This record gives sequence, C-alpha cells and structure tokens, in this order.
Amino acid sequence: MPFQVGSIVEGTVTSIASFGAFVQLPEGKTGLVHISEVADHYVEDIKQYLKEKDKVKAKIISIDSKGKISLSLKQAGTRLKKTSRPIEIDWEAEKREKTKNLSFEDRMMKFLKDSDEKQQQLKKSQESKRGGGFRRGDY
Repeated sequence: MPFQVGSIVEGTVTSIASFGAFVQLPEGKTGLVHISEVADHYVEDIKQYLKEKDKVKAKIISIDSKGKISLSLKQAGTRLKKTSRPIEIDWEAEKREKTKNLSFEDRMMKFLKDSDEKQQQLKKSQESKRGGGFRRGDY
C-alpha cells in the first residue's frame, strides 16, 4: 500500500526527540510527528504527551522527494491529554556503561577510590561545622 498525503495511518512511537516523535508505520516505513503537530496548543515537552510504544493514529501531511514522511496527530483528530507521569530517567545507566568492561579488580579499585573521596568530603564538612566562625579575640 503506497502512502498518500491526506491519508490516516496507524503506527507505534519508536523514539522521542526534543523536536518530535518517530512513528513506525506499516511496511517498515518511519514518519516524524513534529512537536508542533502533536496538539492544538503549545507543547513544551513532548514526553508529557507521548512515550515509546504508544499506538497512535496520524495524518500524512507531506512526503518529500527523499521519501521522508511528515505526520500530524492534531490533524488526524487524535486528542492527547497531558499526563502528569514523571519522565523516566535511568540514573544508573551511565555508571553501568562506564563499569561494563572493567575487571573485578578495576571495579574494586574504583569503589575504594570513590569511598575514600566521600569520606574525606564528610570529614571536611564536619570539621567546618565544629570550628567555623570567629571568636572574641581572634581578630
């Protein structure tokens, strides 16, 4: 089935960027819903309206000479509500990526180094709380 401008298609959100969402369409094609085509009002953060693996109906608004497909949710009549769900952040992903290829000994050395640094910071903050400030006669 060739895609035509003006037709309504169903797809699945595969990824989200600050400027819009990529939608997997039938026949393996991918289209982009620009952030301005998500809702009838101003959308500051697209992640408050869409998330990966959401099923959406979109209208094809253009197909350029290179085959890039532009989609619109608001022109398709899809009404999305702003959600209050928090943005999903994987806080440990960066740590896992850094330590993924390290040997056990290297991981242990990194742990000891980090632990020593934290202990030193703790001691400094406790010492500053004990003896901080001026006393009479010190000036």
